Amino acid sequence: MLFLDGVYSRNQYGKIVFRRTKAPEKDELCKLVNQISLRVAAYLERQGFLERDEENSYLQLDGMEEDPMQQLLGHSITYRVAVGAQQGKKVFTLQTVPVTESNGNSQVAQESGFSLHAGVVAQHWERKKLERLCRYITRPAISEKRLSITPAGNIRYQLKTPYRDGTTHVIFEPMDFLARLAALVPKPRINLTRFHGVFAANSRFRSEITPGRRGKPSEPLEKSPAERRRAMNWAQRLKRVFNIDVEVCSHCGGKVKVLACIEDQPVVDQILNHLDRKGTWLTPMSLIPEGTGPPATQLF
Repeated sequence: MLFLDGVYSRNQYGKIVFRRTKAPEKDELCKLVNQISLRVAAYLERQGFLERDEENSYLQLDGMEEDPMQQLLGHSITYRVAVGAQQGKKVFTLQTVPVTESNGNSQVAQESGFSLHAGVVAQHWERKKLERLCRYITRPAISEKRLSITPAGNIRYQLKTPYRDGTTHVIFEPMDFLARLAALVPKPRINLTRFHGVFAANSRFRSEITPGRRGKPSEPLEKSPAERRRAMNWAQRLKRVFNIDVEVCSHCGGKVKVLACIEDQPVVDQILNHLDRKGTWLTPMSLIPEGTGPPATQLF
């Protein structure tokens, strides 16, 4: 979650201004993470995934057999084997570093298995740092660089940061690893990026604080040509996400003007077949970045 360290409000002249707040204290973080843990536990209990007794709470997995995905999700978050002969047992872990104690960071709070870290902040002029932070929180669930195959054919994953108990690696059987990957696939038609508060789509302040002036303004605003051009077009998004610059010629490096965007599949097939017969063009596959493949087999 990426959020503002402050609030927007109108000043005496009617202009939207941002008012910063002080960094949270340790007791405030502890109170917040405690509230989060209680609300999450209450939600899981209402959904039937959590059972409570007088001493502790535990996940209820007995009623999930009818839904295979729910069973995979339940085993995944409890570090248990989801499929195979070892189903229900704890996954195999390697502890190769000494047990470490908590560093007592004043910007980290922990409660009932929940942790809240509020020690990273980016000023409004630190655009590169803000971009790195955004890329960090949207990073993939696993890193292929830390993924390997053991001589026995199991999947070994190296943790980026060792756990406090000294765990540095987790070992999975191949089918169990695929089950955990399946558990990471989001449900269809689910928004993976959500905006809240003044950045929400229906917020009346969104059009006044975003650079592109997007949103539903409180009063109809006439956008200037410069404001209309601030929104990224499809070519700019293609370059930013996949590093494919269709506006630069691959032969001479000159500027290319986009004349039209053809989306009709039969027309696209005819054009590509014609260019392929001539043999004088650069195939689209050569423009796509090199894909990632399975990890190497000789790993230790």
